[in-house]
Amino acid sequence: MLDVRRLRLLRELARRGTIAAVAEALAFSPSAVSQQLAVLEREAGLPLLERTGRRVRLTPAGQNLVWHAEAVLERLEQADADLAEARSGLAGALRIGAFPTAGRAIVPAALIALARRHPGLEPMVSDTDPAAVAHALRAGDLDVALVHEYDFVPAPPEPGLATQPLYREAMYLAAPATPAAAPATPTASPAAVPSPDQGAVLRAHADAPWITSTPGTLCHTMALRACQAAGFTPRIRHRVDEFPTVLALVAAGQGVAVVPQLGVVGTADPAVSLTRLPMERRTKVAFRSGAAAHPAVAAFGAALRAAVPPELATPGSAA
Repeated sequence: MLDVRRLRLLRELARRGTIAAVAEALAFSPSAVSQQLAVLEREAGLPLLERTGRRVRLTPAGQNLVWHAEAVLERLEQADADLAEARSGLAGALRIGAFPTAGRAIVPAALIALARRHPGLEPMVSDTDPAAVAHALRAGDLDVALVHEYDFVPAPPEPGLATQPLYREAMYLAAPATPAAAPATPTASPAAVPSPDQGAVLRAHADAPWITSTPGTLCHTMALRACQAAGFTPRIRHRVDEFPTVLALVAAGQGVAVVPQLGVVGTADPAVSLTRLPMERRTKVAFRSGAAAHPAVAAFGAALRAAVPPELATPGSAA
């Protein structure tokens, strides 16, 4: 009989490519991972791995076993959800990943509602960039998370994960204000008409210094690709992940930036001009495949949907 824990290691190896990366992600030693995979090969009765230098490649039999492992792990999530449903009342830890803007604008209100309905739950929020969510969910470090994607950075399907749409945000170019420019508004309503030519808006600032998020984040990739689509590569001066700091730098004349709606809500700095762009950021709730019916995951998802500010576009509505 194949061991489920070893199947999980094989799946992580298929995603991460090296035994060292699997060991780091799952808090094992590399030798322990190697030993467990060797036992799995003996259980399977044929080679599952081929070593090429420092990397390990799965054989066709190994790849096929990973496909079965995905199905097995999904059914286990469904079984866990059924057991949780049968128990009276929700209790225990619920590990939540959230990126900063949603963590500030959406999550606190959702946690208040969750505590009222399910006081036995213990939500534990961690700041998690969407690019790191898939590994954290598969490794069991998170139970549910908020992720986002941009028009220029669509999220690829992640094996072993499922998502549900939550809300959509408008995107803005933030630039130092001039006497003729419109200042930032505190509501940043999605009903505002976007500029018809996004490329022209961005190209107007092609020679300006730019402020982006740190490399490796989706926000950084989005800004880079949007500028490249407009015909130039931005000259990046500052790399900052917190949008309030980004806007403060813009107000100080340190550059321009592309920011999402939640990043500008509540700002009214006359030194910052916002121009609506015809692009958007879409936020989803992510969890392991099979966990959609888990009462704690479902309860948190419902609390999130109730906490979405009315000025945000709902999935499927017109931008």
